[in-house]
Amino acid sequence: MNTFRQTFPVLHLHCAACAKTVEDAIRSLPGVESVAVNLASLSVTIGYQPERISPAQIRKAVQAKGYDLLTEEKTGAEATEKIRTGEYRKLKIRTAWAAALSLPVAALSMFFPSAPFADALMWALATPVVCWVGSVFFIRAGRQLRRKTASMDTLVALSVGVAYLFSAGNVLFPDFWLARGILPHVYFETASVIITFVLLGRCLEERARSNTSSSLKKLTSLQPQTVTLVRPDGRQVQVSIEQVATGDTVLVKPGERIAVDGIVTEGGSYVDESMLSGEPVPVLKQARAKVYAGTINQKGCFRLSAEKVGTETLLAHIIRMVQAAQGSKAPVQKLVDKVASVFVPVVIGAAFTAFAAWLLLAGASGVTHGLLAFVTVLIIACPCALGLATPTAIVVAVGKAAEQGILIKDAQSLEAARKISAVVLDKTGTITEGKPTVTTALWANNDRRSAFALRSLEAQSEHPLAEAVVRCLENEPIHTPTSFESLTGKGVKGTVNGQTYFVGSARLLAENHIATDKQLAAAAKTFAAQAKTTIWFADEKNALALVVVEDKLKETSPAAIRQLRNSGLAVYMLTGDSAATAKEVATAAGVDDFCAEALPQQKAAFIRQLQREGKIVAMVGDGINDSAALAQADVSIAMGAGSDIAIDAAKMTIVSSDLSKISVAMHLSRQTTGVIRQNLFWAFIYNLIGIPVAAGALFAVNGFLLNPMVAGGAMALSSISVVCNSLRLRGKPKKG
Repeated sequence: MNTFRQTFPVLHLHCAACAKTVEDAIRSLPGVESVAVNLASLSVTIGYQPERISPAQIRKAVQAKGYDLLTEEKTGAEATEKIRTGEYRKLKIRTAWAAALSLPVAALSMFFPSAPFADALMWALATPVVCWVGSVFFIRAGRQLRRKTASMDTLVALSVGVAYLFSAGNVLFPDFWLARGILPHVYFETASVIITFVLLGRCLEERARSNTSSSLKKLTSLQPQTVTLVRPDGRQVQVSIEQVATGDTVLVKPGERIAVDGIVTEGGSYVDESMLSGEPVPVLKQARAKVYAGTINQKGCFRLSAEKVGTETLLAHIIRMVQAAQGSKAPVQKLVDKVASVFVPVVIGAAFTAFAAWLLLAGASGVTHGLLAFVTVLIIACPCALGLATPTAIVVAVGKAAEQGILIKDAQSLEAARKISAVVLDKTGTITEGKPTVTTALWANNDRRSAFALRSLEAQSEHPLAEAVVRCLENEPIHTPTSFESLTGKGVKGTVNGQTYFVGSARLLAENHIATDKQLAAAAKTFAAQAKTTIWFADEKNALALVVVEDKLKETSPAAIRQLRNSGLAVYMLTGDSAATAKEVATAAGVDDFCAEALPQQKAAFIRQLQREGKIVAMVGDGINDSAALAQADVSIAMGAGSDIAIDAAKMTIVSSDLSKISVAMHLSRQTTGVIRQNLFWAFIYNLIGIPVAAGALFAVNGFLLNPMVAGGAMALSSISVVCNSLRLRGKPKKG
């Protein structure tokens, strides 16, 4: 059965325990193969079998746990944003009401506790805060209790409920305590201010959380909503983007954002592709040049033929990759998930233990101090900071990388990139430009009658060298081969007009016992000595032509490789070319070592050998023949201009195909890992120190007892500090 992977927004998530509840509910469903809830982006990524389960069924299971899922029909960016904006507006209104009512309660408690009717007035003001504004906590906690789960809502409901009911009892029945020589206290200010702090913390957290996904919002805003179509009769009509189909002719005017991926057919202009490559310099686009959705046309005007529209464009692909990566989990998150699953029950147990200890050890003041300790422990123990520590950093880092033209498929590869010790580079299209040109074409006996067959076969191949041959023979007609076979790492074989031909390496000719003309053989030796790439063309008996192709180094390659070596990395090159050609390119680029005449399986074997030597290997490639090596590597990086198969096999994609971005990705990986560690350290330390202090551990030393209101503020600040620390990644300087 096929596995479909989809990301859905989730409503009512508030802490790591909430995320764990939703995750467990979905994971238990038949047909679900993987599930990862991201607390930072408030989403869940699910791998499921459509034949066995539908999004509607998954949604019912989530709703049964007290949460909600925006299923396929509702997951448009605008619809999701509208719902989130509405929830945020309601949250701000509740917070404003809570603050307005809690402020006089706190003032009465601090400055006029003995005033007539002070307790009754505080009760009257605190009641709407607890029973109306804070009702959401009790409702959610009740639902979770019925389903035998717990979350941050449970802690808030317990602490606020106990403080409120205890205070109400003291107002109604003060004689109960007075008869025992104890002055009854009320904690209405504690109950109301705690709710205010929790709501305020969530408001600030939601605002900060929104900033973490700003890069994704920027990407989704790049898609134009309308385009100018040119009809076959020459009429120009304005239509919505949904009406554009493959093959349509689109007019792009000066200053417009391009709406679809396509090929320029008429006119020309400079196009700002910084949203893809991260580079600010506009790129000249003329006839037959590729252009991409989301990029900005400068001053010229041109027409393009639409190749990919809607969800098939490169921009849509980038958005999906960024969403998937932001929703994925780093390996370190597994520890956090385990802690979150037991955190709330442990905290409740600690709160009751603190209460019991005060009752047993503190005598007459045991009830009062025990109650305060109980409430304070419940409030200060916040699993939110733990739950946000990793995903917020991942969301920001993936968005930051996308802005710089680096697409990261998942959090695992982002975390692993910092450990890389060896980088293996494919030659063609990775170190070199991947735009080879034919410099020489020698024909046996000067007979070019079969040139059409050479062009016809190479037109079927995806190899960059084949494109060069096709361009060289553009005046030759193309005949559709009746058979075509790609001989991986060697060349191609096909039948054109009833005749079988071979195009590829000297090894291909030798394996098929094809004779080579003496003059062509001598020329091949000369070109090999000059480290030039040669392509043989032959029929079933004789070599018919020798084509010489050259591919220039990318201007950025030597500097990028030097950066990698200066970082202490070993750099290798793999190529199917001859040893002589490989040596010349490796020397010019500054590569440590190389492996020439490598077939796809040999490239993968080379990666395995480095891994056996204890190296953490990154493989960088752009072709179909690199896919096995990419899959084998610890971190796989595809060049954006390469094949779809290579991009699918890789964990990272460099849109601009600039090797210097590898160093940027590794630097970002180190920064992100550092921020995650900082977040986790402070989140754990906060709870390890906060819970004992809240329980009253310092009372015996210096008489200090933590006020529940202060605990509420500290709880809110812990989550906000984690999100803000992650947001620092947005301002980090990029380095090579």
